[in-house]
Amino acid sequence: MPVTGHRDEIIQRGETVNGMRIDWDVPVPMSDGAVLRADVFRPDDDGAHPVLMTLGPYGKGLAFQEGFAGMWQRLVTVYPDAVSGTTNRYQVWETVDPEKWVPDGYACVRVDSRGAGRPAGLLDMLSPQEARDYYDAIEWAGTQVWSNGRVGLLGISYYGVNQWQVAALRPPHLAAICPWEGFTDFYRELNRHGGILTCFGQAWQDHQIFTVQHGVGERGRRNPNTGELVAGPPTLTEDELAANRVETIGEAKRRELLDEFSQARTPDLARIEVPVLSAANWAHHLHTRGDFEGYAGVSSPQKWLEVHGHEHYAEFYTDYGVGLQKRFFGHFLKGEATGWETQPPVRLNVRHVDGSFEARDEREWPLARTQWTRFHLDAASGTLGTTAPTTEVTVDFAALGPGVDFWTGPLTEQLEITGPAAARVRLASSTPDADLFVTLRVQDPDGREVSLVSAIDAHGVLAVGWLRASHRELDEHRSLPHRPWHPHTRKLPLAPGKAVDLDVEIWPTSIVVPPGHRLGVTLSGRDFEMPGDGPWPVLYGIEQRGNGVFVHDDPDDRPAGVFDGTTTLYTGPDAGASLLLPVIPPREHQEVSR
Repeated sequence: MPVTGHRDEIIQRGETVNGMRIDWDVPVPMSDGAVLRADVFRPDDDGAHPVLMTLGPYGKGLAFQEGFAGMWQRLVTVYPDAVSGTTNRYQVWETVDPEKWVPDGYACVRVDSRGAGRPAGLLDMLSPQEARDYYDAIEWAGTQVWSNGRVGLLGISYYGVNQWQVAALRPPHLAAICPWEGFTDFYRELNRHGGILTCFGQAWQDHQIFTVQHGVGERGRRNPNTGELVAGPPTLTEDELAANRVETIGEAKRRELLDEFSQARTPDLARIEVPVLSAANWAHHLHTRGDFEGYAGVSSPQKWLEVHGHEHYAEFYTDYGVGLQKRFFGHFLKGEATGWETQPPVRLNVRHVDGSFEARDEREWPLARTQWTRFHLDAASGTLGTTAPTTEVTVDFAALGPGVDFWTGPLTEQLEITGPAAARVRLASSTPDADLFVTLRVQDPDGREVSLVSAIDAHGVLAVGWLRASHRELDEHRSLPHRPWHPHTRKLPLAPGKAVDLDVEIWPTSIVVPPGHRLGVTLSGRDFEMPGDGPWPVLYGIEQRGNGVFVHDDPDDRPAGVFDGTTTLYTGPDAGASLLLPVIPPREHQEVSR
């Protein structure tokens, strides 16, 4: 049971700074009698303004510069436009800068979720209760005297994830949402990739959320603008803090299969009908898939997809990102003539191997002109090509070793791969189960590995798919050739030495490979690691060698004797080992690179 009984000592305060009215710790009543707390930034006038809102557990008073110093320094150094034109006094991780929005007539509202930051209560991340709280907060904001009744949601990551959840509840004052790099599937995207536990969740929860849980108090940080404790005012014991939270990640780890716990934290996308701008990153092993699935799954008659690259947090704050957001919300929250009515449904920033991007507008996703091309694996020669091998061959590799590689010859012409992909693999294992990691790769003409800045990793892999062999069962009704769908509701153990067929989903990607380069794929029983001696960046104690912090090495999830055997791969005309890749033919007219 949660610890209760301490007195709410929080007092609402207000001030006016450079024409911006700021109300700190405004009480936000919930339908069950609980009270959340919000910081409200709005024009200092008597007008009614559209609202941009976030609700989440990261601490509304925790300065970006202090809580995420490394990311902040990267933003300042590499993307100076992201921090220009503002004092940056009110910057908070993954939320909008009010100094860039309030002058345009918006009210920016940041709400601490129940049990996190300033409000007391049971901290239960991404739960149905949190979604109901968000609903109540939207309805509260939509009826304030300073509100024009139109509430929009805009934020990154967690602040994108729960947009999908609350939008499915259809709060009447919700007018539009822009989930920026936020997943939609708790099991498949946060917890288990292809049924394999990702270690990110525990590190994220411990470092980013529990450190600002309500009751950390004097052990935590202070809001640099108010001097108030970010996660106070009470200071509880560790036992009291533990009693006041749900161990969301620990609970998810315990549940190997997809059950009611994950289902309750996964929105029914078809219930979402408000206008949507879903912003995706090509290379985020938590968020990429969900942004595409969200765009495809909502019932909204007005929906758009934007896809970019760079670090997870960068484009949200750059002039490019803010400009896109203002055109979208200006249209739907203010009724302004922003030109959004002519915005094509899909805006892609197509990746090139040199790290540049080509901005291109499209009409649909996946692209209608995609030439779905099957690249066959041949273990006899270690090659990857569009001609199927004529001989059945097997190759063995240690499940915990580097795996086995397959490469095309040097390309004779440019090759663009943009879209979702899939792998078909026949394998056997010496043990009762096996994990399969499918990693797409590119080498330059000198044989050097091509890596690109991904959302989390400076040396990110180009694309990856995962599948636990015992989770190979397919939902035939939901599966597509380029997007196999695994229900993850039962296990089908392997009989050692007996071959089975696996269809592996590879998350959407984009890369333009020039002539002279080679396209490759690595199949392994563990995370692929970029070649070289490093040193490699470390975050949350995890060495980043291509997959950021999204690694899969939990010993409880991959016990010895089950996942450390020998894997046998079958190739040939009967085995059909291959990649189905979305090859995009060139268009006559392209937009200018950005």
